[in-house]
Amino acid sequence: MDQPKHDYLVISRGQWDERASREDVQRAIDQFYAWYEGHLAAGRMKPGSRLAPTGRVVAHHLVTDGPFAETKEIVGGYWFIVASSLEDAAELASHNPCLAFGLTLELRALDPERARAADVTNETPPEWRRS
Repeated sequence: MDQPKHDYLVISRGQWDERASREDVQRAIDQFYAWYEGHLAAGRMKPGSRLAPTGRVVAHHLVTDGPFAETKEIVGGYWFIVASSLEDAAELASHNPCLAFGLTLELRALDPERARAADVTNETPPEWRRS
């Protein structure tokens, strides 16, 4: 019997290796789209999108131009992998042709639960974690 499938967010980070030729990077991009579209058609991935370089940062009583990330943290796009486990999702992601040219991928399991202040999450301040 098949294991239940879950969605994993894939965040593409970084910049192209400046030592690579534009032709080699374009070839990797073309290979990526063939790889990606094949997995979309097979139901192993769900669509995402590249991100435009413009944006806004919104905080309490503040909206500014952005995003303001360190160069190594630049997010270029996102999509979803459908897999039985984070390990299976990472295995699939490891075959992305663009990894050879400087990009990295962050995979995150989606948490279907509603947020609660009592739960320890990514947003929980360190001082709350001690109690």
